[in-house]
Amino acid sequence: MSEIVVKKKKKKVKVFPIVNAIIFILISLIILVPMWKVIVDSFDARAGYGMLFWPQVFSINGYKEVITNAVLYKPFLISVFVTAVGSLLGLTLATLGAYVLIQYEMPGRNFFANMLLFTMIFNGGMIPTYLVMKNLHLLNTLGAVIFPLAINVYNLVLMRNFFEGIPGSLFEAAQIDGCSPMGIFFKIVLPLSKAAIASIGLMFMVTFWNDYTNFKIYINDNSLFNFQIKLRSLVMDNDMPDVGGVDPNTVKNAATIVAILPFMIMYPFLQDYFVQGVNVGAVKE
Repeated sequence: MSEIVVKKKKKKVKVFPIVNAIIFILISLIILVPMWKVIVDSFDARAGYGMLFWPQVFSINGYKEVITNAVLYKPFLISVFVTAVGSLLGLTLATLGAYVLIQYEMPGRNFFANMLLFTMIFNGGMIPTYLVMKNLHLLNTLGAVIFPLAINVYNLVLMRNFFEGIPGSLFEAAQIDGCSPMGIFFKIVLPLSKAAIASIGLMFMVTFWNDYTNFKIYINDNSLFNFQIKLRSLVMDNDMPDVGGVDPNTVKNAATIVAILPFMIMYPFLQDYFVQGVNVGAVKE
């Protein structure tokens, strides 16, 4: 009998997935290692400049100082207020503006849409914007940092694209039933747009919470500085309050964690809405 020689095919090793995995692991480590150092130092009463994987002297006094110290307490509340009011105003303008732009029978619809898109490419610049704020008497007021960021054409376009994905038959059925345009907006459009509202609302909240530039340009009153401005002064200028036995670096790192903690907690709950809303709003079929 002739011997049958079965040659096993050698599996080809694909290089790209391996290299891709290594690159992403390295990028993840570059991001996670500094974050872990900040977290460890925020719980270490003797925080130093070396790399530690666990606190030497575990303490939560750094967080107590951040929460209870008036120097940091008021800027934190200002950031919360600006984020809440600005995000609500921004969502209101984005949803109403997007709803107006999907009214195809409206005279001048294309003109207004093109004017809005024009502002995404060209803007007045820093000095003209500053002069506008000055003439409106908004300098050294929270309105100067809320109004410019609340009008976001990119978010408005995303919302418009999402609204255009709603079947037109729903609008027609509502009109036949005698529903007014604003009734359609509140009873049909908004309930069907939870994903877009959640994702765009998260964008607004991150933008307002991390705002540093507008506060630096339009606010000169120290009592109106937000948490990011104060955090910068703590880290860069060593403008530290009396920390009562806690290493100043511990308070700095605790303040950094407090600054990013709200969205670290919030994002996992909004992740599904965020991905769905951005994908639907960014891609128009």
